[in-house]
Amino acid sequence: MTTALPYIDADEFARLLPMPAAIDALDATFATADPDDPPRSHVGIPDGDLLLMPAASADGVGVKLVTVTPGNPGRDLPLIQGLYVLFAPGTNAPLLMIDGAAMTALRTAAVSGVATRHLARPDSARLVVIGAGTQARSHVTAMRAVRPIEHVTVISRTEASARSLVDALRAESIDATVGQPAAIRDADVICTCTTSDEPVVAGAQLAPGVHVNAVGAYRPDARELDTTVLRRGRIVVEQRAAALEEAGDLCIPIADGALTADDIVADLRQVVSGAEVRRDDDDITVFKSVGLAMEDLAIAVAVARRAERH
Repeated sequence: MTTALPYIDADEFARLLPMPAAIDALDATFATADPDDPPRSHVGIPDGDLLLMPAASADGVGVKLVTVTPGNPGRDLPLIQGLYVLFAPGTNAPLLMIDGAAMTALRTAAVSGVATRHLARPDSARLVVIGAGTQARSHVTAMRAVRPIEHVTVISRTEASARSLVDALRAESIDATVGQPAAIRDADVICTCTTSDEPVVAGAQLAPGVHVNAVGAYRPDARELDTTVLRRGRIVVEQRAAALEEAGDLCIPIADGALTADDIVADLRQVVSGAEVRRDDDDITVFKSVGLAMEDLAIAVAVARRAERH
């Protein structure tokens, strides 16, 4: 008689692995991560994209399958949907499944949390989030876990979406307001969490010392940051090969001759291991994330271990 494979839904996932624990798990993973972790497979499908992200380590084997469907929010459906399957170390037998959208929401923001922990000024108190969806909400949680955020400004093309997120934050006693792009100038930390193909942040808007997390654009022809942001900033990526293949924020200015791969100061493993990126309080730091399979595996393993204890 076969036993049904355990499935961890979004609610159980959130209960088992709160944001601070996820950030700590990824911080520890990047300290020993394989910098040659393979990039994800990206398959064009009708009305969207299919992403497949396999990874293996001594702790287990796993693969995430997610679809990204830009038209879904207009249908009141999630932009990202999917599934993660974790296999046991040693036997490689299927161990459990995890809601892929919940994992992506947590993992992406937690990686930004790792970067912000090591790159943003310690006194960073003013957060600007561009975008008002699931990633924007998760990034507020992540930023508050690693920096003393006192105020959150939400900027979105859709005011109703921005207002909805602000209301949700206020319901949790978080000081938040709907803002305009001019608010970018006052930010200590900026998180871009959009589906925009065109820049939503210009380098001329940035104040000295700001830290930027750019997570929305995942194709080489899409970007959230203009070239001046990259030229002014000290650039950090998760992994050079993946960033140079997938991150339009880098691919576009490199193709234009405005940047080179050498403008990447460090990858996240180097940062976690102590590489100096921020030299003083006026340096602008930019973290460009595209997502790595090893990040999902680390999160899945952490969830599995916590599930065993509960």
